[in-house]
Amino acid sequence: MKLSADITEFEGRIGHRFEDPALLLRALTHSSRSSANRGDNQRLEFLGDRVLGLVMAETLLAEDKVAREGQLAPRFNALVRKEACADVARDVDLGAVLKLGRSEMISGGRRKQALLGDAMEAVIAAVYLDAGIDAARDMILRLWGDRIGAVEEDARDAKTALQEWAQARAMTPPKYAEVGRSGPDHAPIFEIEVRLQSGETATASAGSKRQAEQAAAQALLERLERE
Repeated sequence: MKLSADITEFEGRIGHRFEDPALLLRALTHSSRSSANRGDNQRLEFLGDRVLGLVMAETLLAEDKVAREGQLAPRFNALVRKEACADVARDVDLGAVLKLGRSEMISGGRRKQALLGDAMEAVIAAVYLDAGIDAARDMILRLWGDRIGAVEEDARDAKTALQEWAQARAMTPPKYAEVGRSGPDHAPIFEIEVRLQSGETATASAGSKRQAEQAAAQALLERLERE
């Protein structure tokens, strides 16, 4: 099977030439584009998530031989969560080679964090199936690069940290609410407010509700720390 020039260039960006190019094509195919002859990348995404998790767990253990589980877990989560996968996908311009249906293309699917993160996991699985765990590990460590060494010792996401702050003070968990939405239908901007039982609030905006919630939680944490 001969790959198109753009996908061959993508192979160069991830540093792996496929013995079975069909694996890569499946990894790059979103469910909106799948057909009877070409499956989508959902099953590969499931496998790639596990391969990424194994590689990151091994790497963190090897790099810090004294850290406790409670220290390793937040670092691990920061490296394998969907946002991290999407960031790596942007670095290698994965969105340019995604196979999308017309509706997803119109709605900006090549830039969507969830689609990019899922596809990056699927590519990891494709490399694993094509050449084994060593090839997958080499690619992951190369693409994640400095992110691994730079991951914060306390890498809990902001929502988790804010919830723990509230629980430590016998408060109920923070509540999140959408208080505004702007932009076109295919690229909405969500405004989210977070509120603590004690009345403190903060708001933030982002291209997804999840990102906006994290940003609002971070803003409130920073204010609480200053006070």
